[in-house]
Amino acid sequence: MAQFYLGFDAGGSRCRARLIDADGTVLGEGEGGPANTRAGIEHVRAVLAETGSLALAAAGLDEAATGRTAMGAGIAGLSRPGARDALEAAQFPYQSTAFATDGMIANLGAHGGADGAILVIGTGSVAHVMHEGKSFAIGGYGFPISDEGSGAALGLSAMRHALRALDGRTKPTPLSSAVTARFGHETVRAVAWMDEAKPADYASFAPLVMDFAEANDEIARSIVEDAAQHIERFIETIFQRGAPRCALAGGLAPRMQPWLRERTVARLVEAQGDPLDGALWLAGYRAG
Repeated sequence: MAQFYLGFDAGGSRCRARLIDADGTVLGEGEGGPANTRAGIEHVRAVLAETGSLALAAAGLDEAATGRTAMGAGIAGLSRPGARDALEAAQFPYQSTAFATDGMIANLGAHGGADGAILVIGTGSVAHVMHEGKSFAIGGYGFPISDEGSGAALGLSAMRHALRALDGRTKPTPLSSAVTARFGHETVRAVAWMDEAKPADYASFAPLVMDFAEANDEIARSIVEDAAQHIERFIETIFQRGAPRCALAGGLAPRMQPWLRERTVARLVEAQGDPLDGALWLAGYRAG
């Protein structure tokens, strides 16, 4: 039996870790950079190692404690072909390792391992459902094909509007001016940035989009309203697929919820725990 449990929530914008003892007491936490498998398995392994070390250090433990630690990690992009096998073949120092998608650990945390569904709205978007012995995802195929209603999708829409405004193809708004200001209002600089931009880079514009939407910027409102429609459809599909309950998770969820219809919000439940609680459940920790 493990002496410690270490959970990871490795997403498109950041990786978080939480270390607890066998009684469930939080001993330390750590935070690192993005850890989506699209960046490569070695990159993910390195981010997990660094973030885990920070959690151990915060707990006052040295690396030797990893041999007495059960690890569970939810990884963005784990459903990509070969990603799970590659991670399971990678070298980790822990007593045991378990991997799942970031959507699954969010679901485990939200419902304590019981049947239910979670819709994660963060850098990307994905729903995960557990029902009558079945476990499956809805969406989450990767940006820009998928991730509807997400922070990255909001940022991409904002960039499109900003570039059209610079061209004169659409009316500039405070949102477009705020976006293009980051590039000196120069199209060439914006396009150069887009050539290298990752989902997390686009998602960095999401708070700006939300701010201007709440201030009644016409284009920002249209972007957020479109995202809300995608989220509504996600939730409808979740219940159509048999989920008995659904909770929201992800950094963008609190800001998007007021844009949803009242009848949709009424169908949602509060999450019992967060994705890191789900990662610890995956690692083998059971409260009580």
